[in-house]
Order: sequence, then C-alpha cells, then structure tokens
Amino acid sequence: MENTEAVYLTKERLIELEEELKNLKTKERKNIANKIAEARAHGDLSENAEYDAAKEAQSHLEMKIMKIENILSRVKIIAPEDMPDGEIYILSNVKVKDLNDNEEIEYTLVSPEEADFEEDKISVISPIGKAMLGKKVGETIEVNVPAGLIKYKILEIKK
Repeated sequence: MENTEAVYLTKERLIELEEELKNLKTKERKNIANKIAEARAHGDLSENAEYDAAKEAQSHLEMKIMKIENILSRVKIIAPEDMPDGEIYILSNVKVKDLNDNEEIEYTLVSPEEADFEEDKISVISPIGKAMLGKKVGETIEVNVPAGLIKYKILEIKK
C-alpha cells in the first residue's frame, strides 16, 4: 500500500529533490542503459555477471526514482514564518544544554526526509525531536536513547 501522508519540506529541499530526480531520469538512466548495452554485446547473457550487475543497478535506480516521485507527489511546503512563536515546532532552531555533561548543542527540527545528523538536523519523529515538540524555553526534557537517558534544558528557540 502506498503512503499518502503529507511530506513537509522546505522550498530548498524540494528543489534539491527535483534536481536529483531530473539527474536520475536523464544522466543515470542513460549511463545504465549504456552499461546494459555494453554487457549485452559480450554475448551469452546467461553467465554474464556484468549484465546481471547492470540490470540490478537499473532496478535500484528505478526504485529510487519511484521513491522520489512518491515523495514529490505528497509535498507540502513549509516555512519557518508559518510556525507559532515561543514553542518548538518543525523548522525550529533549538539551543539546548545537555544536563549530563553541561554541553550546549543546537538542533534544527526537520521532516524525516530532511534529517541529517551531521548537520544537527534532527527529525521531528526521532525520540529527541518528538520530546522537543511543543516545549518552551526553560523546560527540561528527558529522552531514552540507545546510549542511555539524555536530559536537555531548552535554552533558546529560533525560527
């Protein structure tokens, strides 16, 4: 069954996905078609590992294209100015203090499709993201994660 839930993205991420889809449908499809043709030219396909690998790559590419097309069909554009002030929502930039080690960390809460832990963009459906939603400056959250219990105090919320 196909997912029909809305996918909330920023305008920037929508543009990135559209560009990625265009690249996959044009350049990548052509590259794989060339690899299949080249492998086919080597003769017997029943024992042609190069052909099998190219067909497998083609299958993966088509699945990736379908996934992106599905996401794009459900996109709802969101902007920080659309979110309420004073509480943590999607697209909030949140500065927290880790009460276990007194380290200050800044996170941006994003949709699952935009999450990137390397850039401190955490999904609103992650344990930490869920715990932050709706909270205000001064509140404390506790989150059980695989590494143990994390305690954060909300220091600042920015759009």
